[in-house]
Amino acid sequence: MDRVNRILNNNTYKTNLDSLKELEKNRTFCRHGLEHLLDVARLAYIENLEKGLGIDKSIIYATALLHDLGRVLEYKENLPHDKASVLLAKKILPECGFSEDDIKLICMAIGEHKNIKELEDKGLCGLIYRADKKSRNCFSCNAIADCKWSKEKKNYTIES
Repeated sequence: MDRVNRILNNNTYKTNLDSLKELEKNRTFCRHGLEHLLDVARLAYIENLEKGLGIDKSIIYATALLHDLGRVLEYKENLPHDKASVLLAKKILPECGFSEDDIKLICMAIGEHKNIKELEDKGLCGLIYRADKKSRNCFSCNAIADCKWSKEKKNYTIES
């Protein structure tokens, strides 16, 4: 998990995460701070273990920690956050010791984490997609009536 801890201590990561916290401080809907990113990592890793998928823990955590970081660029420059997150990941991951193959895999999963087609995927893309949705407590959200998520994406139950 050394490489994952390097992400947490990376200046680009920390700067963007701080910016994201500030940009979303008055957000009514779900926020995308470290709590959410770690929830996604943990849920994806649990599914990985339960289903015996064999995906490396550091790859799962790296993907989860970076998958929404591009929201900063979405808010500031109107760039879709999945694409912006890939751009940031391509800068951060090499600085944290990830190989080219790891970076390709992580960036693919980040780029697809909004795509409902990944719901049934058995690899990293599917893990991150499902964990991202499971991490949201739509069933107890005060803003659910105004949420722009489709009914298929909303999480109405607690699942493993």
